[in-house]
Amino acid sequence: MTTIQTQCCIVGGGPAGMMLGFLLARAGVKVVVLEKHSDFLRDFRGDTIHPSTLEVMAEIGLLDEFLKLPHHKIDRFVAQFGERRVAMADLSHLPVRCPYIAMMPQWDFLDFIADHGKPLPGFTLLMDAEATGLIEEGGKVTGVRTTVDGKPQEIRADLVVGADGRRSVVRDKAGFKVTEIGAPMDVLWFQLSHRPSDESAVMGRIDSGSMFVMLDRGDYWQCAYVIPKGSAASVRAGGIEKVRALILRLMPFVGERVDELKSVDDLKLLTVGVDRLETWWRPGVLCIGDAAHTMSPIGGVGINLAIQDAVAASNILAAPLREGRLADSDLEAVQARRLFPTRATQAMQVFIQNRMIAPALLGKGPISPPWPMLLLDRFPILRRLPARLLAMGVRPEHVHTKAV
Repeated sequence: MTTIQTQCCIVGGGPAGMMLGFLLARAGVKVVVLEKHSDFLRDFRGDTIHPSTLEVMAEIGLLDEFLKLPHHKIDRFVAQFGERRVAMADLSHLPVRCPYIAMMPQWDFLDFIADHGKPLPGFTLLMDAEATGLIEEGGKVTGVRTTVDGKPQEIRADLVVGADGRRSVVRDKAGFKVTEIGAPMDVLWFQLSHRPSDESAVMGRIDSGSMFVMLDRGDYWQCAYVIPKGSAASVRAGGIEKVRALILRLMPFVGERVDELKSVDDLKLLTVGVDRLETWWRPGVLCIGDAAHTMSPIGGVGINLAIQDAVAASNILAAPLREGRLADSDLEAVQARRLFPTRATQAMQVFIQNRMIAPALLGKGPISPPWPMLLLDRFPILRRLPARLLAMGVRPEHVHTKAV
């Protein structure tokens, strides 16, 4: 069995893991990032790059090059409650470099970060590398057991970071306690073609017994059919014709495009969950991103919250790791920095779930916009507040580390 010695081993090559690996290596830390797949070419669906992330890309000097990648810009959010249409958020007035959400395949984002990380002396990315366990000595995590190209290998490190998502091996093997917050819905994802005459915005409709969201991806609509928790099997059993009829009722402008859905196999299930760790760290190990806090898809903020975790972690941990003086207090400081934004964001998501989505899915009476939504529709300047929360988050992070 071969052994690699490094200063930080990051398990998971998603947005949080790749961004943290890049920022630490840029700051002079030796980093190994483990990605269990052989490439990034998968259907992530979390393809929203919010202004907070675009600000980070500017701070590390990569924004102009990044925006040369194919992407689609969205700066408006519109919702329909029953028959009442409401403008909810307008990002175009935000005082940032990019006052819009960039819709970009997540694999392009990850490939971009990987390509800029590889030339850094301390950056190592191992593909086909799946973590199987943690190495512990004297009550401290000192490394990761993994298989690389099917062969067992050990990565010894001063710090192991779990950035391996909601089904995190690191948080499971470390024995972290998870607080389940829950969600009343799941989501069935699919695509419909986009036409030049279609409106360019994020559109959603809430009606009695149903909820539907459409994200403009330029050449296609990324569609989310929100269903009661655990009801995917019954929806599929009802057949594709029933789904087509619901789409036409909620979004009649798509017309015959519903026929692009050939069967229920075109509906991809996302099981929605909301949870967070009570404690994100132990000596030698830390979790960030979805491994520390699984978010609801409401607002599409999960990827960007994970990247904010990575930025905060790099700001706090780069110098201690580089200088060989990492302490438990440094890991505790990462959680302390990111816990409030996590709790606040999840609280807003749960409020929307419980006060808007759950009653709508239960189909109890006619649907009408809540009064705050009516204020947003009547006074356009008020749309800047939800735009600010959606685009930048509760506590946006900025890169403080310097390239070495």
